[in-house]
Amino acid sequence: MSGPFVWRYRSSGGDPMGESDRFADRFDAEAWLSRAWEDLAAEDVDAVELVDVTSDAMVFRMSLGTDEGGGG
Repeated sequence: MSGPFVWRYRSSGGDPMGESDRFADRFDAEAWLSRAWEDLAAEDVDAVELVDVTSDAMVFRMSLGTDEGGGG
């Protein structure tokens, strides 16, 4: 997989919620997500999929869910 890459956003039901800007390589895409995941989760994005735009192949999917139960 050679890119470019985008992150596709998914709701808790798996519905599309948009996508990120394009990134030239996977490293840049993953670096961006490490900075942006909390903002995405705050916007009710439940999961993201890293997609190779050239082949439209999903590289991997990751949940943004956080455990807020905390029980204490």
